[in-house]
Amino acid sequence: MPYSLHNLLDDTLAGHRLTEEEAVRLLSTRDRDALAIAAAADELRERKVGNVVTYVRNQNIHVTNICKNLCGFCGFGRRADDPEAFCDGMDAIREKARTAVARNVTEICLLSGVHPDYTLDSYVDLISSVRAAAPGVDIHTASPEEIAWAAERSGVPTATVIKRLREAGLGTLQGTAAEILVDEIRRVICPNKCDTATWVRIIKEAHTLGVRSTATIMYGSCESEADRARHLAILREIQDDTSGFTEFVPLSFIHEKTALYRAGLAPAGATGREDILMAAVARLFLDNFDHIQVCWGKVGTKMAEAALLSGADDFGGTMFCDDVSTDAGGEGADYFDPAEMQRIAGDLGRTLRQRTTTYELV
Repeated sequence: MPYSLHNLLDDTLAGHRLTEEEAVRLLSTRDRDALAIAAAADELRERKVGNVVTYVRNQNIHVTNICKNLCGFCGFGRRADDPEAFCDGMDAIREKARTAVARNVTEICLLSGVHPDYTLDSYVDLISSVRAAAPGVDIHTASPEEIAWAAERSGVPTATVIKRLREAGLGTLQGTAAEILVDEIRRVICPNKCDTATWVRIIKEAHTLGVRSTATIMYGSCESEADRARHLAILREIQDDTSGFTEFVPLSFIHEKTALYRAGLAPAGATGREDILMAAVARLFLDNFDHIQVCWGKVGTKMAEAALLSGADDFGGTMFCDDVSTDAGGEGADYFDPAEMQRIAGDLGRTLRQRTTTYELV
């Protein structure tokens, strides 16, 4: 007699650690059983973190959209000679940081293309400038891809880059540039980025040096359910080793203005079923993560509420701006008012609480 889905869910709630193959089975569910998976994930969420929904008061600062990679899934990056290219100087960046401080943020998220001319000193100067303008605020920046590029450009080990950035004021590392941690997929969607082994190595280095990071996935382009499960397994293995991830952030592919979609290499993004199952399976599979975030700027606030019924417990940040999502075609991805967060959390009978980057409640 085949092992039923409901037996699998019951066993998982009782402590069974899902295998990759079982994760593929859950991610592939296409009928009402998807709701049973969401319900099991929601039960596990309640056991693990209770009925609190968290958010961080943060602001994105977009430094430059000039990028050496120009990934097919991204609508943000530009070549240096593109008329829409920009690269802010330090005065403009400091002014944006002061604006963020005036908004009472606890986190500034520096977002940037991987500028071909940036060196380690460029990143040090950038972080130092923001630290001077925003003392006490967590500076959340520098993906493993940027760490690798700074190391290559400056001829130093990646661990040295991390140490220098931490000395300059880096608080936490962005676990972005992960996309899908399967090199066959990376060669299609982001061929100029570091490979899976390099991403994993740099994240582990950061965690070992005491710099925590987020963990992300960018799903809904041309990867399979097996690729998504492999990605989750890699993240779980890293967390087993380091306990350095603060949360898991699923990033739903926004397709409208991307080269990947226009070339017919990717579908029109993830479906609602896939968004719900990504949150739910992440909660069930990533048993060593406390927090699953819903990226409201990618899926919209109504789907964000559905994700909160499917294992997610965190709204992410207020952001104030998200040019990366809007340039790819996302609408309403600029600012999420905590009053609206409260309305959504209250609709589910949950309590909204502000947190820091590392999940201390404010």
